[in-house]
Parts: sequence; C-alpha cells; structure tokens
Amino acid sequence: MTLTKRIVPCIDVDLDEDGNPAVYTGVNFENLEYTGDPVEMARRYNEAGADEFVFLDITASADGRETMLGVVEDVADEIFIPLTVGGGIRTKEDIKETLRAGADKVSINSGAIANPDLITEGADAFGSQCIVISVDAERRYDEQGEHYVEVDGESCWFECTVKGGREGTGLDVVEWAAEAEERGAGELFVNSIDADGTKDGYDIPLTKAVCDAVDTPVIASSGCGGPEDMHEVFTEAGADAGLAASIFHFGEYSIRDVKEYLAERDVPVRL
Repeated sequence: MTLTKRIVPCIDVDLDEDGNPAVYTGVNFENLEYTGDPVEMARRYNEAGADEFVFLDITASADGRETMLGVVEDVADEIFIPLTVGGGIRTKEDIKETLRAGADKVSINSGAIANPDLITEGADAFGSQCIVISVDAERRYDEQGEHYVEVDGESCWFECTVKGGREGTGLDVVEWAAEAEERGAGELFVNSIDADGTKDGYDIPLTKAVCDAVDTPVIASSGCGGPEDMHEVFTEAGADAGLAASIFHFGEYSIRDVKEYLAERDVPVRL
C-alpha cells in the first residue's frame, strides 16, 4: 500500500514587543515580519485540510527560555490533526510537558545535539513516533564535512546549526541524521537555511542526501514557492512530507490547491 504524502503548514512563533505570542515569517531565518495570531492560524489550517501542523517557538532555544506551553494548549484545543511542537526542548521532562500540553510529537534540534542520549530517552519513554529530530542545515564549501554532494558544479556538505541557525556545530547533517535514526528518532525534519523563505524551491540536494541515508520518514522544509516545488521534493528527493509557510500564510495557494496539483500528477495525497 502506497503511503500518502503529507502537506504540513508551519508557524514560527515568537513574543512580540508586548510579550504576546505572534507568528512571524522571514527569509534565511532573518528579517522576520508579523504574520498573524498562532491560535487563529492553527484553526484556519485545521479547517483547510492540512494533514499535520507544526508549531515552532523560534527563539526559545536561543533565549534559553521554556517553550510557550500555554499557547500550545490553546492551539491543541483548536485542531484535530497531529501537532508537532518545537523550540526550547532540552530534557525528557520538557518532552513530557510538551506532550501533556497537547502536542502529538516534539521537534528537537539544539537539545538533541547537546545531548544525543535525549533521543533515546525520549523514544524509550514516549515512543519513537513522538520524537522528531529537526535539522537546520547550511551549505558549506570547505573540507570539514563527511558527506559531499555536487551543487551547481561545486562540491559541498551540509552543517547542522543550532539556536535558530545562529551557530554552526561542525556536525555533518547526513551523519547526524543517520545517528538520530539509530538512536530512535521517528521522523526527521530537514530545514535549509539557504532556501528558507526564498520561495525558490526546496533544497533538493540536501533533502535527497538525507532521504538516501535513512529509512526514517523525512519532512522537507524551507523554500517552497508553490505546488510544483512540492511535486519536485516528493518525486526527485523522496521526501515523505512537505512543509510550507509563506505560500499558505499569505494566501498564494491553498492546501487544496497543492493537493489537487499533486493528485493530478499521480502523487498520492489525502483529499
């Protein structure tokens, strides 16, 4: 039986000047602009036919604060599709509290790189299906990597970054993805800093490199400019889910538009 490809809207949530949660959209993880209210946007995407929904607290790790669980609870009350929550998750207790707030899955980046045992601890305690390892990848054209691909005639590798893309780690994305899978991650969430917010398409070399290295489902993220980009990342890179933000937030395409485009081209989706 062929598994359907999932279409997943994502909101990046931060605190505004008054300390209230708000959704922001940017380019290359910078130049963030106010986009809307997280609870209202979650409600809208639930009604629009999204397969899943992702809530990312984009400054929790960098600021060293806890995830905004009160907002997570409000979002969870509004939707009836799987909810993934990320940002500021560092311990098994953080995973527990996030799931208790209504998340179905937790997305962990910095916390897992700092303590890889957290992946195993989380998977053992709550099930692999709850543990999503997020990777904020950036292209590097030096000789410090482990796994190289050709991009526009040049050889590059992909480095894991932390704190919202603010810090490099020296860790090769492909190597880390394989380790995360071995440690019990149930899903991999692959973000491209180079493609983020550009609407020029997903980073196909990055996504394909990860998909080829693991059996764990891969969510492709960053750069989606329309249905054709979703089609490409599914058919050319082998992603299991396509995440998008800007094209949905600003009404350029609906989730239905994307799914109908894919279905017409024989990509299995839930209509």
